[in-house]
Amino acid sequence: MGPHPAVAAIRLAVRRVLHDILTDQSRLSRTTGERTGGRITARLARPAGDIPEQTPNGQAPNERTPSPLVLVACSGGADSMALASALAFEAPKLGVRAGGITVDHGLQPGSDLRAEEVVLRLRELGLDPVESITVTVGRDGGPEAAARDARYAALDAALERHGGTAILLGHTRDDQAETVLLGLARGSGIRSLSGMAAVSGADGRYRRPFLQLDRQTARKACLVQALPVWDDPHNADPAYTRSRLRHEGLPALEKALGKGVVEALARTAQLSRDDADALDTWASQAEASVRDATGLLECAKLYALPPAVRRRILRRAAIQAGAPAGSLFARHIEEVDRLITGWRGQGAINLPGKVVAQRQGGRLVIRQG
Repeated sequence: MGPHPAVAAIRLAVRRVLHDILTDQSRLSRTTGERTGGRITARLARPAGDIPEQTPNGQAPNERTPSPLVLVACSGGADSMALASALAFEAPKLGVRAGGITVDHGLQPGSDLRAEEVVLRLRELGLDPVESITVTVGRDGGPEAAARDARYAALDAALERHGGTAILLGHTRDDQAETVLLGLARGSGIRSLSGMAAVSGADGRYRRPFLQLDRQTARKACLVQALPVWDDPHNADPAYTRSRLRHEGLPALEKALGKGVVEALARTAQLSRDDADALDTWASQAEASVRDATGLLECAKLYALPPAVRRRILRRAAIQAGAPAGSLFARHIEEVDRLITGWRGQGAINLPGKVVAQRQGGRLVIRQG
């Protein structure tokens, strides 16, 4: 008799992602080998002074590509505990080393003790290395954004410290639906509606295996495996926007529109991501054609582009000039766009990061003010 359907589902999702990681590593190893004449630098231990015999492709018999280390970010909640259990089960079968990281944000009494409990549970699953990291949460962007920034910074540092290849995150289809609705409420455009990517971060280090699974599947997998889970009280605190959306907004939508809202929103995220990626590629290819010999943007050529492509070029130019991406909103780009489409002699536009955009002699100049 096979595993419970919920357990089978989470294991399959993780197995697919591990296969992707191994494929990516193999491709990278081949590329590196071609650049170094086929020599792979990772070696098994051998006596000092012993010179290895070389194979025809230049690689010694006792040289091999090291097994990748994949870490799971685990809060102790149902989603991440289910993910940790699936990683612990699947990784050894594929020759992948598996470890775990838990981040203590220090925002609740006893958070350090809970972090220690999570570390113990991860070790009981057989993960190694396992580490608890305490972070200081700032105030920029509000409590949720500040906690997220601190968490990702800690995960990035842990991955580098342990020499890991990737970090698995337990975001589910429900989390994706919430992210799409939050983006819709901000009115930030199609990129915001695309939600969370299955692969993100520098070098594709962050992987989200559960984006096609609902939250209930992860919780059921923990239940049938007798895995203890911790329910973060912040997830039920109406002071947090996502919590209100989860417990009030989505249920209201399902009541008004019927079941299937979460699945539809997750599907919208994928379709939006495909469209946004295509537009980003178009904008990247078109940018060179709208700059003059000195590198300045030509307003007439920008005007001829579709608005979605033009605004992407303007946003990229503002960021290159020093505007922080996280502080650059749609309204800022719309104001700069009016210098192209609604020119009436208006003055310079002030952007975040002390960046100024102004029209001069048919050229758009974006620079530090």
